[in-house]
Amino acid sequence: MEHPADPLTGLPHDERIRSRKLAGGVATVIVDATGLSEGEAKRVEDEVRAGALAIAGVTDARIAMTATQPHRTLIAIGSGKGGVGKSTVSANVAIALAKAGKKVGLIDADVYGPSQPTLLGSHEKPTAENEKLIPVQAHGIRFLSLGQLVSPGHALAWRGPMATGALANLMEADWGDSELLLVDLPPGTGDVQLSLIQRSRPAGAVIVSTPQDLSLIDARRAVDLFNKMSVPVFGIIENMATYTCPHCGEPSHPFGTGGAEAAAAEMGVPFLGRLPLSLAIREASDAGTPPAATEGPEADAFNAIAAKLLEALETPVH
Repeated sequence: MEHPADPLTGLPHDERIRSRKLAGGVATVIVDATGLSEGEAKRVEDEVRAGALAIAGVTDARIAMTATQPHRTLIAIGSGKGGVGKSTVSANVAIALAKAGKKVGLIDADVYGPSQPTLLGSHEKPTAENEKLIPVQAHGIRFLSLGQLVSPGHALAWRGPMATGALANLMEADWGDSELLLVDLPPGTGDVQLSLIQRSRPAGAVIVSTPQDLSLIDARRAVDLFNKMSVPVFGIIENMATYTCPHCGEPSHPFGTGGAEAAAAEMGVPFLGRLPLSLAIREASDAGTPPAATEGPEADAFNAIAAKLLEALETPVH
């Protein structure tokens, strides 16, 4: 005995439809909205409804949108002091993680010096839907920064509660199907760091430092903060370690070398890798073309760090 043909075939977004039924002129359709922003989900819902109502015999269409909440891993990227290249490292590691196949979001929570719009080459303003910000996309990642919300060159003269409130708005944005959410923190161990830990509980932290003793003193403080708050430290990145003279090709070490690796061993923290003091990285960053988004030795260095970070994420914390 042949089954009657399904009258609800050929609806838009068929690959997302999980069930469909037509009874008494009423079409009931369940649609999987996993990974869609609120705006995208609304568009899919409207198109499926319109498609159902266009079918002969359908007088009403009831569309149910369902979504599996994505598992999202939050990674804090901090430094004990400013000027160590933390934001540049954050942007490039985020892009390297995306190149490795992860869906990545980046929050620029460096409230007093938001630089990600410049580093990522996008000053596009984020939109909002249902009181949630919609991140901007650049170089294969989603990102939000307070630098997108204020005029260039204007100071953010905010006290702690305003800064932490702004961070909450960025955290609660519509991050879609992002699996990894990196947070570029301000330097130091203040209100923004404590608020992030208490409200959102990162899966772990990464500390960026130069090799010099002055930077490492503060990097140790940053590690200590996360340890005291029971947030695992995935590792330390040594930035600005080696400079190669463009004329003679000889390497030199303006800030020393190996200091962060030695400090990591002393504190029992993994060492994620070493990055050079490179004119190419500086010029590409100023131009909004992150080295990790291209090919070459600088991209390879960030890719190697991203691989070690992914390995750390997959290692159970005891």
